[in-house]
Amino acid sequence: MFVDSHCHLADYAFDADRVAVIERARAAGVARLLCTGGGDKPDEFDSALPLAERHEWIYAAAGFHPHEAATLEERHFDRLREAVRRPKVVAIGEIGLDYHYDLPERDVQKRVLVHQFDIARETKLPVVIHCRDAWGDLEKIFQEQGPNLERAGILHCFSGTIEDAKHFMDRGFLISFAGNVTFKNAEALRAVARQIPLECLLTETDSPYLAPVPHRGKRNEPARVREVTRALAGLRGMREEEFAERVARNFAEFFQIR
Repeated sequence: MFVDSHCHLADYAFDADRVAVIERARAAGVARLLCTGGGDKPDEFDSALPLAERHEWIYAAAGFHPHEAATLEERHFDRLREAVRRPKVVAIGEIGLDYHYDLPERDVQKRVLVHQFDIARETKLPVVIHCRDAWGDLEKIFQEQGPNLERAGILHCFSGTIEDAKHFMDRGFLISFAGNVTFKNAEALRAVARQIPLECLLTETDSPYLAPVPHRGKRNEPARVREVTRALAGLRGMREEEFAERVARNFAEFFQIR
């Protein structure tokens, strides 16, 4: 029973063979999958939601990625409010801050993030956070906004330090690792993964991005969450099946899924 807690099944990269990708995920043993809106284009969740509604084992998150921040108008947030009230939407995301290229402007990203925290508060949904080179500002915003949230969230595709992780785990967050934990130059990230409490861990692919070794550089897909699971289990000295069962329990308990 494997869990892909973050993928972009609605991405155009899957347009030619999406049905086959879903079938391969099931054949590989993926039992739960979170299809995330908030990728390369606004309103990606419009395509993600029908996928979740057609498959009992697929769930959806809806939100706006920080790269989209400069393109958003109030009508987009109104649509988001409507989308997150649908039963298969279990989180607001992915949302966050990305300073790697410093585009859009940081203040614009911050405003959009706070706006989506407001929607999370209104709907009592957890958040799925994207953070790249912006941990200080994310922690500062969460110190201000976090107490207003009914539920915590997930730090997806985690790339920070153990101190960053602890800051959010202390507030109820789960930490999700993707295929980059298998990369040759990711020893620091693997050291962090070894220190995360088992009850706070999730696995993901972030597909179609970040394919794990030995598929690095190719299109990723949910079936490859097994490689991520195997790598993390090895870091913990656990059997793959035992580790996968614990992650599946974390996912189900966090999202209150039976």
